[in-house]
Amino acid sequence: MLRTIWSNTFYRFLITAGLILLCWNLLYDQWLQPNTLIDRLVIDNLIFFSSIILETMGYDLMPAPPAAQQIRTIGIDGSTGVWIGDPCNGITLFALFVAFMLAYPGPVLKKLWYIPLGIIVIHFVNIIRIVALTIIVAVRPEWLEFNHNYTFYVMVYSAVFALWYIWAFRLSKDSSPAIPSS
Repeated sequence: MLRTIWSNTFYRFLITAGLILLCWNLLYDQWLQPNTLIDRLVIDNLIFFSSIILETMGYDLMPAPPAAQQIRTIGIDGSTGVWIGDPCNGITLFALFVAFMLAYPGPVLKKLWYIPLGIIVIHFVNIIRIVALTIIVAVRPEWLEFNHNYTFYVMVYSAVFALWYIWAFRLSKDSSPAIPSS
């Protein structure tokens, strides 16, 4: 029975991706997140690039407080700003994308360039999300909760799905979808 399940590419994909994500969650929860270094680097990068975009768009940003290195907030001057927590920094999405990529069949050399490219795309989408949420807080703060919880959640997960879809149907050696056999 185990051999039958493992020989099915769809089930093999699900099991492999699930095991990779389980290992990632254990590693992240036990060692990486308590250290906070990775989360902090990603959040600082999100704030840096979001600030550049917002300033390029002509917005004046909130002045940095004396202990700015401890702050996880970005905002347009006169607003409350947006606080970026660990769950919103995109690291979990990176892991999800990488797990899907590693679990789905395809040439390793293509994966070596597509995985970093996908992480960059996901990070860029997250930057755009933060820029939009920062503008929403300044213009229509009552819209923040809905857009944070629904609109941008769908947007970011759609980007991850689109990247995986491009891999599965365009770039992987086996361009046919993994469909369970009967």
